[in-house]
Amino acid sequence: MVGFLSAHPVVHQSNNPSPAVLRQSFHELVIAPRGRGLRDFTRDVEQWVGENQFKDGLLTLLLRHTSAALRIPENADPDVRRDLEAFFHRLAPDGDALFSHTTEGDDDMPAHVRTALTTVNLSIPVRGGRLVLGTWQGIYLWEHRTRPHSRRVALHFIGE
Repeated sequence: MVGFLSAHPVVHQSNNPSPAVLRQSFHELVIAPRGRGLRDFTRDVEQWVGENQFKDGLLTLLLRHTSAALRIPENADPDVRRDLEAFFHRLAPDGDALFSHTTEGDDDMPAHVRTALTTVNLSIPVRGGRLVLGTWQGIYLWEHRTRPHSRRVALHFIGE
């Protein structure tokens, strides 16, 4: 037997007699890392979710830059972050003669390569007013440039 997907919208059902009201909200965080490395900003995101009293929905984050990334790595052991940085240093070392794009320095093209291998967006469920993250997970900005920069992260929530 072949199964078919229904074209009908899914209706949220609960014991609450009143229907769920969906809303959306936008916000932008500015993060200023001091240079290359991973910077935890989980608390900033949790604070925004709490202040807005979001219940259940989906939070999307977009980093508006091409030489940094967003990650959800392990947040308990700092060796994980050091090992990630060491691995990426080996993959895309600063000053590599392979790269011709050096407009902003020897770390310019390696930073773009690192971003291409990672991601600039994340989607995180929100359930019961809390981010649905694992025990050892945190939200990090991964700066790939050696100089300090100001980075903008757009946040978009849709849900209840």
